[in-house]
Amino acid sequence: MAEGEFALVQNHLEIALHRTASWVGEHDLYAMLADAAAGQRDRAALQKYAPLAGEFASRYDHKLYQAIAHRARGVAHLLAGEYSEAESRLNQALKLFSNLNTHYQIGRTLFELGEVAAAQIDTDNARHYFTRALEEFEAMGALPDIARTRNKMAML
Repeated sequence: MAEGEFALVQNHLEIALHRTASWVGEHDLYAMLADAAAGQRDRAALQKYAPLAGEFASRYDHKLYQAIAHRARGVAHLLAGEYSEAESRLNQALKLFSNLNTHYQIGRTLFELGEVAAAQIDTDNARHYFTRALEEFEAMGALPDIARTRNKMAML
């Protein structure tokens, strides 16, 4: 999703929170809002929606949404410069995504782990995570993510 699309997604999802629909629950919307906030690097939205996403995902024992909430919280920690906490949350997400065999989500999480390593000037680990993310994206032909990951690797 392009960066500008995250803002549009957030607006539509926030509107949906105030409407009732039998086919969508708050747990769905909070997971999507947290994920969009992570993609947009929106610290305020991450602080608002990541805890709610985690709370509702735990309430329903929804493993995919739990993983999304962990990744969102990991990004929030990354943005705050809390690298140990970021890595911990991202590894929790990675484990859940791996158990679910969700390759695209695995790739996105590996990419974020690469960002954590890069932020700490740990080029070897950053390259390792970005390479693993690239493998996941290439296996499924996720072209925008392939390009973004290659660009990050070139900047190391």
